[in-house]
Amino acid sequence: MAECSTGTCGDKNAAQDEQDAAVNASLARIKNKFMVMSGKGGVGKTSTSVHLAMALAAKGHRVGIMDVDLHGPDVPRMLGLTGMLELSASRKLKPLAYSENLGAVSIESLTPSKDDAVIWRGPIKFSAIRQFISDVEWGDLDFLIIDSPPGTGDEPLTVAQTIKDAQAIIVTTPQEVSLADVRKSINFCKTVKMAVFGLIENMSGFTCPHCNKEIDLFGTGGGERTASQMGVPFLGRVPFDPAVVASGDAGTAYREQNADSPVTKAFDKIADKMIERL
Repeated sequence: MAECSTGTCGDKNAAQDEQDAAVNASLARIKNKFMVMSGKGGVGKTSTSVHLAMALAAKGHRVGIMDVDLHGPDVPRMLGLTGMLELSASRKLKPLAYSENLGAVSIESLTPSKDDAVIWRGPIKFSAIRQFISDVEWGDLDFLIIDSPPGTGDEPLTVAQTIKDAQAIIVTTPQEVSLADVRKSINFCKTVKMAVFGLIENMSGFTCPHCNKEIDLFGTGGGERTASQMGVPFLGRVPFDPAVVASGDAGTAYREQNADSPVTKAFDKIADKMIERL
């Protein structure tokens, strides 16, 4: 086996130790860490992450949202945030501020063009996610919400390995094809020894604006049944609202314009459950 020079190995080990220390120091100042994940795309995982973060912040808690969906980062757009991340006096990246209590970090806020494709393999993703913790000035937080891409690939695995006390919040829609993927997500958490904090059923029913009749676009109740079958807590149902889609497309924060909507109230109830359990 070829031997590397002592100096090169020493430099690499020293750099790794330094980053490990920075990661641990940053995480030590964050009380509760949650990774929002889904078994498949299109279930509203990012909107769930954003609305949970906003609901917790609105209740007076200090919240950070870390977007580790490196290939499809949408958190800044859903919060209505623009611009690049800036450096603090301590030479660390400052999260983009949505409010006094809520800041966000995303790869989109580090790329000059929002249309640039991020073409990275596993090791680079691993390094980037760790830097989102070690090189960002998160400060003292009550909650860190981590928006991960769908599935059980590099990004959620890196979070599980790096943030040992993170808990999973799994998002699904009521139909069976989504629920089958949810069961895979739950089994992923069991394999990597990550606690499942609970399951959210998104797009659960739609109230017609003309007749006020509730329509089950994707069915209803499947998330709660799956949670019961798999032995994980059920956090609640969130109804479908076309305005959520319109706000995301427009780059405006849904909650600001729809404070009394059923969607906003549903996320407030889920946030209350989180706070009570913790």
